[in-house]
Amino acid sequence: MLKTTLERKAIEISERLKAYIPNIKGYDEIIYEAMSYSYFAGGKRLRPLLMLTASQLFNCDEEEVYPFAAALEMIHTYSLIHDDLPAMDNDDYRRGKLTNHKVYGEDMAILAGDGLLNLAYETMSLACMKTEKREQIKAMHVIAESAGTRGMIGGQVVDILSEGKIISIDQLTYIHEKKTSKLIQAALVAGAVLAGASEKDICNMEEFGLKLGLAFQIQDDILDVTSTMEQLGKPIGSDEKNQKKTYVTMVGLEPAMEKVHSLTMEAIACLDGYPAERVQFLKDLAYYLIYRTN
Repeated sequence: MLKTTLERKAIEISERLKAYIPNIKGYDEIIYEAMSYSYFAGGKRLRPLLMLTASQLFNCDEEEVYPFAAALEMIHTYSLIHDDLPAMDNDDYRRGKLTNHKVYGEDMAILAGDGLLNLAYETMSLACMKTEKREQIKAMHVIAESAGTRGMIGGQVVDILSEGKIISIDQLTYIHEKKTSKLIQAALVAGAVLAGASEKDICNMEEFGLKLGLAFQIQDDILDVTSTMEQLGKPIGSDEKNQKKTYVTMVGLEPAMEKVHSLTMEAIACLDGYPAERVQFLKDLAYYLIYRTN
């Protein structure tokens, strides 16, 4: 069963990620505790999983991939810590646990996010220095650009500026592409790059990630109104509370569900040129994300 496989892979990845967070004692040891609190709070480990899967598709040694997978998960986690802050979404729970600022305070939560972001670049640059491979430097650039103002941060800016305002579907799509799809794309593209894949293959992974990321975010919008706190691990209705426009509020629940389905089919079509047995897991994962409940 795919759900069992994904849960097993998430546990395996989490175990491997432990090697990348320092456990330092001293005057500032609380920062490492705060960083670890959110980094190991659970979750699907979707982005590391996608990077590892894409790299395996093009025959890359996973040992070369893990520093970049760990770094991308650090960046994703830092974004969640900052997203939950009172100045942003002001959420009290994440993955069924108190958010970082509720445990450590706003000041330490900001620093924990900053710490994870910087540690991500330390981790990737160290991997690059060890091998001096051009593919690793390129993968680091892909991740850095996707996380910055031309990616996730840029999407977050437009998201904040759009709260309580009338916006178009095009603008909402822009937010989703930058804020959510970019890191999912980065996982797949970086995995392909690390494996030395061709430009055509890299473009296919980029397009697959774009469609998958948009479907993933719209499904999040749907779950915000159809799920429960027990299933989601955080309060539902947060989009409405923060006056955020979503596909559900703009086009309705049924059209939003249809959009998730059509985007998923478009994503899966990007994999049609590869041997079926080599991309079956990615296809199954895309289907699974449509029907997830958290």
